[in-house]
Amino acid sequence: MTDKPDRDAAIARALAWFDDGAFAARLRDLVAIPSTSQEPAHAPDLRRYLSEGLTPWLTSLGFVVALHDNPAADAGPILLASRIEDAALPTVLSYGHGDTVRGLADQWTDGRDPWTLRDEGDRWYGRGSADNKGQHAINIAALDSVLAERGGRLGFNLKLLIETGEERGSLGLRDFVAAQPDALAADVFIASDGPRVRADVPTICCGSRGVFTFDLAVRLRPGGVHSGNWGGIVRDPAIILAHALAAICDRNGRILVPGLLPREIPPAVRAALADCEPGSEGETATIDPGWGEPGLTPAERVFAWTSFIVLAMLAGRPDSPVNAVAPWARATCQLRYTVDVEPDTFVPVLRRYLDEAGFAEVQIENPGMSMHPSRTDPSHPWVRWAAASIGRTLGWAPQVLPGSGGGVPGDVFIDHLSVPLVWIPHSYNGCKQHGPDEHFLKAPAREGIAMMTGLWWDLGEAPPRTGGI
Repeated sequence: MTDKPDRDAAIARALAWFDDGAFAARLRDLVAIPSTSQEPAHAPDLRRYLSEGLTPWLTSLGFVVALHDNPAADAGPILLASRIEDAALPTVLSYGHGDTVRGLADQWTDGRDPWTLRDEGDRWYGRGSADNKGQHAINIAALDSVLAERGGRLGFNLKLLIETGEERGSLGLRDFVAAQPDALAADVFIASDGPRVRADVPTICCGSRGVFTFDLAVRLRPGGVHSGNWGGIVRDPAIILAHALAAICDRNGRILVPGLLPREIPPAVRAALADCEPGSEGETATIDPGWGEPGLTPAERVFAWTSFIVLAMLAGRPDSPVNAVAPWARATCQLRYTVDVEPDTFVPVLRRYLDEAGFAEVQIENPGMSMHPSRTDPSHPWVRWAAASIGRTLGWAPQVLPGSGGGVPGDVFIDHLSVPLVWIPHSYNGCKQHGPDEHFLKAPAREGIAMMTGLWWDLGEAPPRTGGI
């Protein structure tokens, strides 16, 4: 420790740790644990990630660590670690998830293996490197540098929750948080998940859109009928379904069902997005300027509006077509929506709309929310404080978003703990997080460890004394 603890020295420690390969070594060990929650055979690896991957590290930093069984019987365990220095100090609740999607090993290119971290140029390849192992590892590593510079003190209290069921919709998380309000009580929620608005733009997200999924199905007869003898005189379920989808969403992606949309974008949200320009950094997609709600910017469409997506469609046997009119057709659909609409109305609104449009035979099946929306006011004092801290570290201000386009379980912490949400993502939207060749981009990761070290440091100096959402 220096004679006088110094913010810049703490950040320099963190960057040196990153640059000398120590972070990559830590991430390599975490990625090597195949903790996918989407394959039952890997259930033991979920617990191993928490007990072997994280617990020794957190214990060395002075945390008291406990592993809890998930309230959902078939979901992975939850880690809760606490580091309490003084009850009078501010308390932060942080979060991450140690589970990943399936490895998809047969789909990775150039000999890459999902469970082996591979260093290539400006990227580290590996399953979970971006979603979410690398992101919570950065935040933990930044704590280490602050503790080293301050002689073993943070200057605030920290509680860390790591779940292992996020990729299955955070099964059991809501019940777990609801049952432990005192153990999880905090002044603010600060965590990292999801992508930045662009790889080169530090980002704060104040929530996320929700996820509502359902099937649209047309079931007309027990089996297929000969396309020569019956084609032209029996209804084709695939054609009916295609027209029903076209009635819901037009050729350019505009949703035609008013009850699925916000009445307006709140002024504070519109103001926060005024200078936001989402990047087209994916290797398989770019922004289509004419797609979606007319009159909105791309940022407003993805961060503040409802989107309708067809995830999958099926009729007949696509892998082995036969000369028959299919007996049924089905599309799995998804709505990404904000806190400005009410998901409990989605099914009745769609049912009424389809009936009035002449599609009574189109059934709505398997509806459900896999993630609820959340939002903290972008002008909240904790959000402004975090933005100022990041700006002080990097020399330029981060982009503050009212919410991310994807789903994260922030609603759980708002609903049961009433904490403001400050999400600080360290990844970017081209990281391929749910497909083959997932990777962590080094430049945002390096910036991430610097700005999180600065933020943890500032929490021990002069945090805002306010709570609430």
